[in-house]
Amino acid sequence: MRESAYEKLLPPLVAKIREEVAAWRASGYAGASATSRALLQWWFETDHLIEQADGTQNPFHYYFAQREAVESVIWLYDVRGVRDKFDLLRFDASGAVSSGMFDEDWPRFVVKMATGSGKTKVLSLLIAWSFYHRTYEAESQLARNFLLIAPNIIVLDRLRTDFDGLRIFFNDPVLPDNGHAGRNWRDDFQLALHIQDDVRIVRPTGNLFLTNIHRVYLGDIPEPSLEDDDLRDYFLAPFGDKPAGKTTDSNTDLGELIREVDELAVFNDEAHHIHDPRLAWFGCIRDIHNRLLQKDLRLSLQIDVTATPRHNNGAIFVQTVSDYPLVEAIAQNVVKHPVLPDAASRAKLAEHKSPIITEKYADYLRLGVEEWRKSNAEHEKLGKKAILFVMVDDTRNCDEVGDYLQKICPELTDAVLVIHTKANGEISEASSSKSKDELERLRKESNEIDTWKSKHRAIVSVLMLKEGWDVRNVTVIVGLRAYSAKSNILPEQTLGRGLRRMYFGSEQRETVSVMGTPAFMEFVESIQNEGVTFDYAPMGGEPGGKREDSIIVEVDADAPDKDLDALDIALPRLSRRFNREYKDLGELDPTSFDNPKLEVEPYTAEETREIVFKTMLESEVDHTILLDGDGTGDWRSVVAFFARQLLKDLRLVGGYELLYPKVRAFLREGLFTRSVDLDDPVILRNLSRPEASKIIFDSFRAAINGLTIRDSGASRIEGHIRLRDVRPFRTEPRGCLAPKKSIFNKIVGETGADRLELAFASFLESAPDVQSFAKNYMAVGFRLDYVRADGELSTYTPDFFARTSDGAVWIVETKGREELDIPRKMVRLRQWCEDATIASAEDGGARYGFVYVDQESFEKHRPSSFSALVASFRDYQEA
Repeated sequence: MRESAYEKLLPPLVAKIREEVAAWRASGYAGASATSRALLQWWFETDHLIEQADGTQNPFHYYFAQREAVESVIWLYDVRGVRDKFDLLRFDASGAVSSGMFDEDWPRFVVKMATGSGKTKVLSLLIAWSFYHRTYEAESQLARNFLLIAPNIIVLDRLRTDFDGLRIFFNDPVLPDNGHAGRNWRDDFQLALHIQDDVRIVRPTGNLFLTNIHRVYLGDIPEPSLEDDDLRDYFLAPFGDKPAGKTTDSNTDLGELIREVDELAVFNDEAHHIHDPRLAWFGCIRDIHNRLLQKDLRLSLQIDVTATPRHNNGAIFVQTVSDYPLVEAIAQNVVKHPVLPDAASRAKLAEHKSPIITEKYADYLRLGVEEWRKSNAEHEKLGKKAILFVMVDDTRNCDEVGDYLQKICPELTDAVLVIHTKANGEISEASSSKSKDELERLRKESNEIDTWKSKHRAIVSVLMLKEGWDVRNVTVIVGLRAYSAKSNILPEQTLGRGLRRMYFGSEQRETVSVMGTPAFMEFVESIQNEGVTFDYAPMGGEPGGKREDSIIVEVDADAPDKDLDALDIALPRLSRRFNREYKDLGELDPTSFDNPKLEVEPYTAEETREIVFKTMLESEVDHTILLDGDGTGDWRSVVAFFARQLLKDLRLVGGYELLYPKVRAFLREGLFTRSVDLDDPVILRNLSRPEASKIIFDSFRAAINGLTIRDSGASRIEGHIRLRDVRPFRTEPRGCLAPKKSIFNKIVGETGADRLELAFASFLESAPDVQSFAKNYMAVGFRLDYVRADGELSTYTPDFFARTSDGAVWIVETKGREELDIPRKMVRLRQWCEDATIASAEDGGARYGFVYVDQESFEKHRPSSFSALVASFRDYQEA
């Protein structure tokens, strides 16, 4: 990746750290403490399923950027022993970093992550790591008390949403299951959350203090309040040495309380505010560290996360140890892709000579409204609201732009949220006067703007969206500011406000239209120097000329020539045919396994002194056995290890007490060419061989699946799937067919070599005996349970539905190339069709059948009708 200039694009420490962390990751986290290694394997090497609101479970994995940030901190602290600035200097790749550039005497790591890439999840993982490291590692100097600091009320509200009730630790797979690597992780994670002044009884350890920075100041520095004359610090907090305003009525002095804690790690969100050691924020952390020094202790760790770790002069924070820039987040679809006006569209934009902002930038505002209308029409079909974001140059112009938007766009009448800071510091909506209730309402409405209960569809702002506000539905950004600061923090954060993804659980590419002053556009385009390529597209004009960032597939209700009732296809939702029954584990007979036998390899006493066991699927180190002085080890832990791995990898719940004696018997009698003594260290060493693990896993998996997977023998109808009930959804711009015989507006498929789907859709459209057909999109929700060739339970999704002139409904599987599981899928599909036909017969329902279509045969012998397809291709499959 950009080998010639890559190091120049990174903060000075990151190039070497990233390279060494990659090698460390590949080594299985060699050299890390057992606690760190177990956590890293749980977070990043273990499959996780997250329960959804509808009761289904979806796979979950952390972004690679989140993984690399966490790994970098753990590697620096746990493996390389970094404790101060002098240790960090060893990783300088530029030769231009000196100790004088570091202002702190404690370990401080800055994590640079683009807006929208999940900094809060990184915070949660590192908090858990510090807690467990101090709990389980005898010599650990980390902490189980945490100070999590937000720069302002907006960021605090966001953090509260994630951390209130410690939900982020339990909703995400942060805490390993009890038993993982032999620890009771969930039972031992005892953490009390204290938000602002709501401080309960503080235990010596196990406290998480979530607060904005003002609560940590000592009593002589008052905190901003809603009663202050100047509210900039309350809402925005771009503060300097001392925030102005009155103190609150709280009797809790959190600043003093924090300074009395013996174990403490500090975590700073939006940490670019700590850009100057003269600021009160930095002074507070230094004061906390000095208080600890007086007790012969020290601040254990400071973690700063921000998208823009820059000083006012644009220089990067030298403490930056991990860098996930905006360019990478865009390229990897972690955030939206900015789309800029093409040359023809930009040529139509001009700054008119006028002191009135709406006259000066009328072209930009009208273009922004036109783009918003297009995106709003697209996203409304998908149940999402699109937001137009306009950032103006000063507070005097907010009301003017807000009124102008409503004048030129009737859809925005009473739907523009104007947020500005007036010359005297007052923040208000429109021109109404300040009051506590009104400001609280403004804050509430600004937080709810993504939801349908908010009437607002546009935002006009000076600084409110600078940071911390996780608005996700911005689809158009109009930047009308000068953007002259050297640090470039403001324009990057302006762009970042519109980059958060609207749709989760999807790899779908999302876009945000970006336009604005030449200075703003120059900054946006400068990001391309780091490797990303933006799209340039025509903007403005009639809605019919819109570009296709994505294709919306929906029921074609507006088509005048379609009879939706006639085109609809109803499919019975049958109960599952295959299920696991765990009670049969006791019937396992290890002596009957038809497995290959291993010869016992001889090992020396030195080779058996340290025996390493690795997980079966990931080949990651699970634990190491150090033999006692008499040369014996505990074989029981080895049997337990294999039994736990089998239960985990086969996703079985319970059954350990049944499986343990079966594994023990197999190790003694079934794995090797002779019976063995498990007390023998040579045998223990043989059990750690990769080939032994594979035989154990393969043999038990086949036997367990054979015993526990049960065919119920019948299925019953639990409901119906009707195509006309499918909600609109987005898909990537690909080849598509506008069908007349389908209830959907488009049939989408690949072009080029993998063109079978579109070719087959065209065949169905032209076949004289096909009444109706549809592609089985994931949004339809039709999938079948089946048993894979390896014995595992799984599901698969057939490709097409078709109803023929005789009323029969056909399920069609199309394949460009053969797969190992195709025969099993077809057996299951035949079975489903038989079950559906029998179950539907009582109500006079349809007859169901299936067809398998392979690309090579279809292209050579394309039939003229569906009946001809059934006659030739179904016979091909059954043969």
